[in-house]
Amino acid sequence: MSDNNQSPTSCLPILRSMYADLTKAEQKIADYILENATDVIHMTISELAEASSSADATIFRLSRKLGFPGFQGLKIALAGDIFSPMESVYREVDPNDSVADFPVKVFNNITEGLQDTLKILDCNELEKAIEALSKTKRLSIYGSGGSAVIAADIEHRFMRFAIPVRAYADPHMQLTSAALLGAGDTVIAVSHSGANIDVLNAVELAKKSPATIIAITSYMKSPLSLAADISLHGMAREIRYRSEAMASRLIHLAIVDLLYTGIMLKNPKQLIENMNKVRVAISSRRL
Repeated sequence: MSDNNQSPTSCLPILRSMYADLTKAEQKIADYILENATDVIHMTISELAEASSSADATIFRLSRKLGFPGFQGLKIALAGDIFSPMESVYREVDPNDSVADFPVKVFNNITEGLQDTLKILDCNELEKAIEALSKTKRLSIYGSGGSAVIAADIEHRFMRFAIPVRAYADPHMQLTSAALLGAGDTVIAVSHSGANIDVLNAVELAKKSPATIIAITSYMKSPLSLAADISLHGMAREIRYRSEAMASRLIHLAIVDLLYTGIMLKNPKQLIENMNKVRVAISSRRL
């Protein structure tokens, strides 16, 4: 969402992203919307309440929590999702799928996750993150498990900006790094769930310094999102036969691409000079 003062233009990506933060009563309505989206756009609030065995007030509260002024606003955004070419019916991988079938489903999942992320991307937060990174004196990246791969990728690419940068996957090293942060430093914390205890502990310690904390996660109201100064969210539709965060990893890498490109656009000449130096330095390692 590029403007926090306006209603979201999409419903389904936000509903999926915020699902874990809804109450059980709200989740029951969310489940019905996700399974019957085409029918819901033609319903009144009372009809949806009856169909989902819920209360009108709960539906209104859910609509407001998602960022809409009311149920009508939710329906307008929902209709846009349904009739968008990218919002085709999502099918999970089936054990009987052939090698010709399942790649289509996996790639569609990734493509739709990227489109979902584009719809919920907060450009104000992105701009703040780019500004902070372009001015940082030192960059520390925290990520555990699958997110450690993303942290390592950030280290590899952001090294080209000629700033001190290091990725930390070990919990003890994350805490050590966080304890030594100072004014002008920046942290990027990566976590699909936004609830990784090790990363959260490091972030909480980092908050005691004047460093700026940027979160990359899949959930808008996760503990990591709430703890960070700047939060960037990705949305991926996971396939049940894969690890939960596999598709999200690719979405988070795309967000890293946005940060890298944004900083590059601020000073393209310096980046080109740095890249040329790197190419010369590693040229002896190639045949």
